[in-house]
Amino acid sequence: MSGTGSIAGGHGRVGRVLSGLAVAVGCVFFLGGFAWGAIAYQPYTVPTDSMSPTVHPGDRVLAERIDGSEVRRGDVVVFTDRLWGDTPMVKRVVAVGGDTVACCDAQGRLTVNGKAVDEPYLLTKGQASPTEFSVEVPEGKLFLLGDERMGSLDSREHLQDAGRGAVSRSDVSARVDAVAWPLTGGLVARPQGFATLPGGVSQPGPVKLILAAVAAGAVLILGGAAYGPVARLFGQRKAPEARDRVTTHA
Repeated sequence: MSGTGSIAGGHGRVGRVLSGLAVAVGCVFFLGGFAWGAIAYQPYTVPTDSMSPTVHPGDRVLAERIDGSEVRRGDVVVFTDRLWGDTPMVKRVVAVGGDTVACCDAQGRLTVNGKAVDEPYLLTKGQASPTEFSVEVPEGKLFLLGDERMGSLDSREHLQDAGRGAVSRSDVSARVDAVAWPLTGGLVARPQGFATLPGGVSQPGPVKLILAAVAAGAVLILGGAAYGPVARLFGQRKAPEARDRVTTHA
């Protein structure tokens, strides 16, 4: 029996086992990541430009499924309210139950409980709203505005309704976490202008972990699948060299 043949065969068996294990683990990460994403997120296509420039018409976003009790100021949420047309809409929460939200202060900024809020995400600079208002948000309700304040049909359009333009927390089905398409959209940041208010801002969802799991799975699958062809290629290159060497028999 050839000593070199035995060693090569041993390495080959170990390599095949490891490559098979890599593919198996990769499938778990890859498929598990997609399954996790399907459970945690719902896709939503933005219908209007009321949330520009944060999201644009036609953008495909990933909205994390949440309970209305988890909503914080600054969140961009998907909700459905009968008085707003009974169709899914996307707006930004600027105040919650018990808050007094008003616009505008001497510098043209939105205020929540008398505290001015910086809003760098607005489409146009200057006055935070072309119309002035001051509303005390009922408990269990949310006051929502679009980032395109000049044309957005939001809580300001419903100030004469019973809820003074606010919608119930229970109307919220999801919180926008990222723009899936176009790929340049990226994550939707939590605005720090609301961070110092009671309750702070929400934490990002698991989208980064999900993407990492899918990417790691893809790498493992491709790496494991490539082992066989690569090993055969190196084996073919070494074969001529082996014939030129004197083989020692056991």
